Amino acid sequence: MIPRYSRPEMVAIWEPDTKFRIWFEIEAHACEALAELGVIPKEAAKNIRERGDKAVFDVAKIDEIEREVKHDVIAFLTHLAEFIGEDSRFVHQGMTSSDVLDTCFNVQLVRAADIMLKDIDELLAAIKRRAFEHKDTVSIGRSHGIHAEPVTFGLKMAEAYAEFTRCRERLVNARKEVATCAISGAVGTFANIDPRVEEHVAKALGLEPEPVSTQVIPRDRHAMYFATLGVIASSIERVATEIRHLQRTEVLEAEEFFSEGQKGSSAMPHKRNPVLTENLTGLARLVRGMALPAMENVALWHERDISHSSVERMIGPDATVTLDFALARLTGVIDKLLVYPEQMQKNLDRLGGLVHSQRVLLALTQKGASREDAYRLVQRNAMPVWRGEGNFLELLKADKDVSAKLSDAELEDLFDLGYHTKHVDTIFARVFGKEAMAKQGKAAE
Repeated sequence: MIPRYSRPEMVAIWEPDTKFRIWFEIEAHACEALAELGVIPKEAAKNIRERGDKAVFDVAKIDEIEREVKHDVIAFLTHLAEFIGEDSRFVHQGMTSSDVLDTCFNVQLVRAADIMLKDIDELLAAIKRRAFEHKDTVSIGRSHGIHAEPVTFGLKMAEAYAEFTRCRERLVNARKEVATCAISGAVGTFANIDPRVEEHVAKALGLEPEPVSTQVIPRDRHAMYFATLGVIASSIERVATEIRHLQRTEVLEAEEFFSEGQKGSSAMPHKRNPVLTENLTGLARLVRGMALPAMENVALWHERDISHSSVERMIGPDATVTLDFALARLTGVIDKLLVYPEQMQKNLDRLGGLVHSQRVLLALTQKGASREDAYRLVQRNAMPVWRGEGNFLELLKADKDVSAKLSDAELEDLFDLGYHTKHVDTIFARVFGKEAMAKQGKAAE
């Protein structure tokens, strides 16, 4: 987690001050529940709450205590006792460290998910705007990186919109799965604390009680959470890679915004490089890399070990902070992306009409030719054009075997770009909904 790739709101979730404040909330809510059950005096619970709310925790002092006791929760409780006084003996009654650590970690992950969901909403809004802006901007579709058939740039954006809609749904589910609380004591049996305490704390923190916690909350929940972040990162990389390819000099159908005064190279003043999307590709690798250790955390010894602890102290903040930054950066890239329809048309025309080869193939089969013969006829006229020797339509017209089945007028009709885009509105309606299509139609009038 470094400032270059961090945003303050997400960073704040993982600050020591935030963590210790959540720890206190867990302990205070537990004390209030214990007081209602008659386990500790109500006056003590009230005192703990009031004094703890006013406390300003000294992170340096807690760290100093931890260096001696070698235990972070004990260090915190020792420091908390300085504010609470005599009633501090009632704090942490029947609880174990994992009750505090795991519940706090899940609170932080839920808060992080809420920020990332907001990030995705902003990204979706930017993608949607650009999709409708270029719904009918025809460009060449590519398979294996090679010219295939026409699409529209708006369809590329619609694809991204549908993908990040799925990402959002996955994150909502991952948030729900990780939003659990464990206040069950040593080995999770509730031997020294009533399950009703857990229910109270969970409700107060907006969580659900963990059905079975073996002193720790099961790590399959966290594995799914971080795997979801990895999938979202992969979707970011897919869009970033598409933009990087489109910005190549030989293509140049779109490019990142280049601001006034920006420099692309320390050596070559002419350079305009896709640095933001390259950066996103790298950040995606990092987030994906944190999913595997989260999965390896699932297999703990018996009721509990702490092999997962060091992993989570790093991947919790690093994965969420990095993905938050990446989502925001991609939103900016999409929002300001420079799109060049004229260059798209030039690229469409580069192969002299070969992009219509399938339509000619199908037309020949409809005129009685076998598929094998039709393919042979089309390919023998396509290959010279591929080598830069002539125009596809003219070669087809001059081919006696082709002209025996298709007239010049019929061949010309087969080269209509509109044929390839006739179902764009249908696809958009599937992605954005019929209401959105209707609104865009009214706005265009």
